[in-house]
Amino acid sequence: MHPKRKKRLWLVIGVVIFSSAGIGLIAYGLSGNINLFYPPAEVAAGKAPHGQSIRVGGMVVEGSIQRSTSSLEVRFEVTDYAAVVPVIYSGILPDLFDEGQGVVAAGMLTEQGLFQATEVLAKHDENYMPPEVADALEKAGKLP
Repeated sequence: MHPKRKKRLWLVIGVVIFSSAGIGLIAYGLSGNINLFYPPAEVAAGKAPHGQSIRVGGMVVEGSIQRSTSSLEVRFEVTDYAAVVPVIYSGILPDLFDEGQGVVAAGMLTEQGLFQATEVLAKHDENYMPPEVADALEKAGKLP
């Protein structure tokens, strides 16, 4: 083999090896930051992994909110009207959090089927409109 071709071959092999190693490290680093979303029906069916960071979303069950008197711990249940998942969260809840409202909780599922949330996000429905906009539309007679 000609010496110039041999140098090029080693250069190409080196670039391929280092590129593959870089892509592998990036993929490994990103795999730990993935939070998959599971509805309560899939969690109840056992499709959600235990001990891995996931998100569960649905509606807060009416009458299920239990607040601790000595700490910031809150227990509630989330449903998609097919199944119910019990959730424990320790922290300050968002202002929009309430019974019958939509939530997305991020955390881990325990072996007992209890969801230990590290973050709770309250969702409003798709019909939400800021009060100022609603007043303006009402005065204009265009409120849907």
